[in-house]
Amino acid sequence: MCRNIKTLANFEPPATDSEIYASALQFVRKLSGVSRPSQANQEAFERAVEEVAEAAQRLVSSITTSAPPRNREDELRKARERNHRRFSTGAQ
Repeated sequence: MCRNIKTLANFEPPATDSEIYASALQFVRKLSGVSRPSQANQEAFERAVEEVAEAAQRLVSSITTSAPPRNREDELRKARERNHRRFSTGAQ
């Protein structure tokens, strides 16, 4: 359920609003235990997503580091390699 919650700090170019929103949505889904809230809970759910996204944006934009910025393509390649090792071991 939390596949979209990814590290968003220290990327060049910086994380987009849509990346931050997707992570916030997944976080709220995980906390609430529902992927689509009932009509009665829709407003509270959407408000929570917006508040988490705002907090995440503030956090990501205020983090400082001496590490060089990450590259999305490199991080994607590393994730694919980890998944390949994880899911291909012993499965032949």
